[in-house]
Parts: sequence; C-alpha cells; structure tokens
Amino acid sequence: MLSYDGIMSQRYFEGTSQIINLSTEIGKLLGSVDAAYLRRPTARLRKANRIKSIQSSLWIEGNTLSEKQVSDIIESKKVVGPEKDIREVKNAISVYNKLVEFQYDSTRSYQSAHQLLMKGLVKNAGKYRTESVGVFKGGQIAHLAPPAGNVDHLMKELFSYVKKSEDNLIIKSCVFHYEMEFIHPFMDGNGRMGRLWQTVILMQENPVFEFLPVEFEIKSKQAKYYEALALSDELGVCTAFVEYMLGVIKDSLDTLLASQRIHLTGEDRIYYFKSNFSKTEFVRKDYLEMFKDISTATATRDMKKGIERSIWKKIGENRTTKYQMI
Repeated sequence: MLSYDGIMSQRYFEGTSQIINLSTEIGKLLGSVDAAYLRRPTARLRKANRIKSIQSSLWIEGNTLSEKQVSDIIESKKVVGPEKDIREVKNAISVYNKLVEFQYDSTRSYQSAHQLLMKGLVKNAGKYRTESVGVFKGGQIAHLAPPAGNVDHLMKELFSYVKKSEDNLIIKSCVFHYEMEFIHPFMDGNGRMGRLWQTVILMQENPVFEFLPVEFEIKSKQAKYYEALALSDELGVCTAFVEYMLGVIKDSLDTLLASQRIHLTGEDRIYYFKSNFSKTEFVRKDYLEMFKDISTATATRDMKKGIERSIWKKIGENRTTKYQMI
C-alpha cells in the first residue's frame, strides 16, 4: 500500500493461491462470455444492469431510491423522493453514460468523473481535498486518511501503478479500488468513485464490464466489503480486499452467463459484430468467424439486414464483395 509520505512499499498485496485461482476462473469465464457473444449484451440487459449498478452503488452510500425509481429517472418520469437522492441518481446516470470516454490511467479524467458525479452535491467537486478526513463507524473513527498535503502525490503514484505495473488489469482494478479508498482523495464521494473507477479499469480488459453490475454483487455482500477494507487497513496490504473483489467479479460473471442462455436474433448479431469487429471493412467470412454457429445462408441474410439498417454498406459484387462500416 501507499504510505503517508508517498513512498510506495514493495508490494500492494500478497500473491495468494486464492488470488491465483480466482484470476484463473475469471479468465475462463471471460472466455465463455466471448463464446456466448456477451461482450456487449442485449439492449434490454444493458439497461437493466446499468440500473442495478447505479442503484446499488448509491444505496451503499445511503441513497433511498429503488431500482424502479432509478429507471423512472432514466426515462425522464417524475419521481418523488429526497432532492439530494434524486440529484445523486441524475449525476450517476450522466457519468455511467460516459464510461467509454474516461481514460483509465489519467488523473485528469478521474477528477473529471468526480466533478460530474458530485455536481451540486459538494463544494469543489472534482478537486482533491484540502482538509483532514476520517471514516467513522459507530461514533468511532475507523480510518484516518493520509494528510491532505499528500493526496496529490499519492494519487499520482497510484495511477503510475495502474499504468506501468505488470499486474493484470483485473488485479489492478481491485488494488486501485482499495488504495483509493485508503487515500480518500475527496471530501465526499470516495466510495462511489472507487466502484466507478474499478469498472473503468475493468473495461480495458473486456467490454462486458461496462454493463456488468459488479456494484450489485458488492451490495449483496456489503458486510464482507467493509470487513475486507478493514482487514487490509489492519494488515497494511490489500490482499484481503483483492481476494474479496475477485470473488465479486467472478460471481457477477457467473450470474451473467447463467441468465443469458438465449438465442441471438439477427439484429443482435449485427450490432454485436459492429461493436466488436476491429476493422472498418470486412467480408462475409469475417462475420462467420465471429458467429461459428450460424450457416452461410444466415450470414448472407444478416449482411442484407445490416445494409437495410445502414450499419454497413456493400462494396463490389460476387467474389469481390466487401462490406464497409458506416
């Protein structure tokens, strides 16, 4: 972990067998996600999971609004509830809608996210704190954060770890989440920022994490979440928290896979291909390589439908036929 004077210790966490085993299982599950074409789930599932993510992360911080109310706010319907809670949801919606725009290893991007997340809720949103801060539990201080004068340097070192370390991105996301909570760089909003930025880092590993409600799993295991944070504080390394979060990520992927044993429609395949094929030009063979379980005739029908939907256009005829993304 990072010390108060900003000098990084030799390691953030111990490489336990549990961490190794969970990392391996997550790798296998991500392979299954790709095989099931779930890198970008259906529109219905994306919306449902986004609602779960927002409601769960804010609920952990004391927000009283339900998933139904969050859904209503997304749909611009009138919601009755505390003004502060409604503002928190509206801010979170705007931030989660911009997830792909944030640079996971940029302090400027990170502070920009906090500015949007806490707009109208705190003074100096997006700026690191200039005062001392502690986390209280039951009237007693549970965690005294590093002095405010060290925050900028500590966060720069943490982002340097994210950018340069040889640890895999999934591990990095867990380490960042814990260390950010330890540093407590903002006067308020640190918990929801830790969960948000872990998602931003995870998205660099696989696009499925943009719409995977990891926050919902944390909510259902909230007591253990705080236990893992406290134990990591006590031991001086975040091993316990990394183990906990890897378990949460694994459970989230398990839930996604278990709920999505469905047949993709032609439209699902078209939009999935557009989101996940890296080049602007392709041939029908490229489409069949991604969807190995469909026939040539089905691929041809999808090609035609993609043209009709203005997703791509056809170039050439017969053997020279190519398609270009629009």
